[in-house]
Amino acid sequence: MKATNEVTSGKYDNGGKLKLAIQKSGRLNDDSMKLLKECGIDISNGVNKLKADANNFPLEVFFLRDDDIPQYVEDGVADIGFVGENVVYEKKKKVVEVEKLGFGKCRLSIAVGRNETYTDAQFLQGKKIATSYPVIVQDFLDKNVIKADIHEISGSVEIAPGIGLAEAICDLVSSGSTLFMNGLKEVEVILKSEATLIKNNNLGAAQQQLLDKLIFRIQSVKKAKNNKYVLLNAPNDNLDKIIALLPGMKSPTVLPLATAGWSSVHTVIKESDFWDIIEQLKELGAEGILVVPIEKMII
Repeated sequence: MKATNEVTSGKYDNGGKLKLAIQKSGRLNDDSMKLLKECGIDISNGVNKLKADANNFPLEVFFLRDDDIPQYVEDGVADIGFVGENVVYEKKKKVVEVEKLGFGKCRLSIAVGRNETYTDAQFLQGKKIATSYPVIVQDFLDKNVIKADIHEISGSVEIAPGIGLAEAICDLVSSGSTLFMNGLKEVEVILKSEATLIKNNNLGAAQQQLLDKLIFRIQSVKKAKNNKYVLLNAPNDNLDKIIALLPGMKSPTVLPLATAGWSSVHTVIKESDFWDIIEQLKELGAEGILVVPIEKMII
């Protein structure tokens, strides 16, 4: 196919584009556009445009309401979408989750009045629950064999207990400050969510090839964010012990320094292990430790 040859050569035809749906405004929009930029994809979307083309990748972007994205992807209007997992699970459309994107992290939680005594989910038995996520909440209730009355409302869910509409709510939580201001407390996390890449079930071969190329770029960006490039000076007496702490992608790079008895060690450390390893390196006599962010990481 023509699209296949163009992918291989790095040149793309306007007729063989991958159609991506993202949130038209808000945090997910900002993070989605940032991710595309980090993937080397240049998009000029102007002001209030609902569709834009990438300048250097066969990608057409649709700017939509996040709640509508799974439907557009299921119907094939968009080939793929960036959307919160909470929306995917709530809408239950026939789409495939392909890759978590590493941003938009939040949790869908049950909250009750600050003075309520909550021991477990059975507290909700016979209660009224206000939420914008009735499908997910019903699944949670069914799993725990609880019968409760779900009131579906959109926006300002936190005020429901205060006005007598419900005795509990289920809503997205990040810091919990909004709950606190409304006299509520978080008592049960029923879903942890982040932005995810979804695709149409019947994606064509040409589009799948373009998607594979995009996923490769996304994974490279994510790996870079989760790792640090570290350079340090190590005393040769403890070099073996220091190397044992620093596996890197394969093994650390070790170069002799002009100063006798010392070597320069270069490696990559996972963000989650960074501080523990740095402390151990210092104990083994490592000096001049430099930590450099990684822009892209290809393995």
